[in-house]
Amino acid sequence: MNLYVRYFDSEILVTNADDAISFLYGIDEICMNERIASDIREYYESDNRFPKRYKVRPKVYFIMIKTDADTMQAFKDYRKKSVSQANEGSMHNSFYGQGYNDYRNANVHNVESAVYSLQKEHFGWYEGSLDFKRVVTNPSTGKSEYRDTHFVARCKAMSGMDCYNRIVDHLYSRVDGRSQFPSAKGKNFRYKFLGECKPLPIEYNE
Repeated sequence: MNLYVRYFDSEILVTNADDAISFLYGIDEICMNERIASDIREYYESDNRFPKRYKVRPKVYFIMIKTDADTMQAFKDYRKKSVSQANEGSMHNSFYGQGYNDYRNANVHNVESAVYSLQKEHFGWYEGSLDFKRVVTNPSTGKSEYRDTHFVARCKAMSGMDCYNRIVDHLYSRVDGRSQFPSAKGKNFRYKFLGECKPLPIEYNE
């Protein structure tokens, strides 16, 4: 299992966690420490195939993706192919015609496709919607409880992931810190690119 690591335009494909850590230590902005290094080693040794991101500063992250690709070019070709297959619907068709191993491969394709779409840079206006668990106080009991909350916002962003980060950062400063936010890759976050010009205000039906 190899690791793909990216921070803006700096990227590398390595065969072990220590090489990834050495690469990150070479980027002064990241301010690497032993706590992060230990977490990276634990992630590499785990069975978790989902990508992992680490916060460098507000709205800035570096990302790690596990992959079977042996070279950087193979990794990028694999991601492009995944996106193409997802757009054409071939992933859905192959899922029902093949066995369990292909089912697992389809899941990996879907994960990497979602990450590729989220990270694809296209500066402009985005509309993002988020379904999350907000902690509120019940006035009748005085106790805290989770409440399903739907939130929609428009913002300027570099990508779908940047849109997600801006929305979550906005909510973090306005809701109880115990509130739970979904992953950007899950079904509870949706976004769409609106264009480079500021869109008209959102209209709500009464």
